[in-house]
Amino acid sequence: MTDKPGKYTPDQPKVPGADVIYRPAGEAGEYAPLATNPYKGCNHACKYCYVPLATHQDRAEFNRGAVPRAGYHERLLKDCARYQRAGVTAQVMLSFATDVYGPRDASLTRKTLIALSDHGLSFCVLTKGGTRALQDADLYRSNRDAFAVTLTTLAPAFSKKWEPGAPLPDDRVDALRRFHARGIFTWVSLEPTLDVEASLEIVRATHGFVDLYKIGRANYLKEITRTTDWRDYTLRMIDLCQQLGALHYIKRSLQEHLPPNYPNPLRVQQHH
Repeated sequence: MTDKPGKYTPDQPKVPGADVIYRPAGEAGEYAPLATNPYKGCNHACKYCYVPLATHQDRAEFNRGAVPRAGYHERLLKDCARYQRAGVTAQVMLSFATDVYGPRDASLTRKTLIALSDHGLSFCVLTKGGTRALQDADLYRSNRDAFAVTLTTLAPAFSKKWEPGAPLPDDRVDALRRFHARGIFTWVSLEPTLDVEASLEIVRATHGFVDLYKIGRANYLKEITRTTDWRDYTLRMIDLCQQLGALHYIKRSLQEHLPPNYPNPLRVQQHH
């Protein structure tokens, strides 16, 4: 099958036979060249989660919690060997379709990170699991890997409304601070943007220990998308990031609002 034009970016290596390590397409492909999902389902029950809709899963069943995918570790080892033979060392992101640091047993997460590392691949974890992720901090290599957090707010009550099963923002911010102190590259996903002022405040509060911000908008939420001035938000965000010297990437959903010739590279080096 021939790839559709524009579906993938040139840095997304195509390896024949790849199974559970895959090339994320579309908006997900803006975040990482490669990805893998060790679990199915998620405990965080975020009201804005797109995964049940995108993957045709029942939302209530999905929210019951993350469970290991059938045969995942064996399939992962085979994929790791395929990528190693192909000479691929790119970062593999965990995870678009689940969160690898839910409240249950996360031992498969550790096994996944070890397998990737043992086969010459780098990794990046994007999570709302906060300090739960510190259980695997010893596996991160400052010159290869990255730790990332999704933040929509710093306010506990707002987070409980939209992300009722996830650790509170303070816990996630603490995890960022502690990974940064270990010399690990950190970044924050400001997507979805549920409240413009909240997203701007996140940057103000965290830029001292966050290396990169990836900035998007809200999707699938009509009450937000219809009432938000996305041009104003984009311009205010880039002005703030410039003032603070904060490295940032504006996602395609907002790029129509960028000033002409604004520097906005898709990929930057996500390690030190």
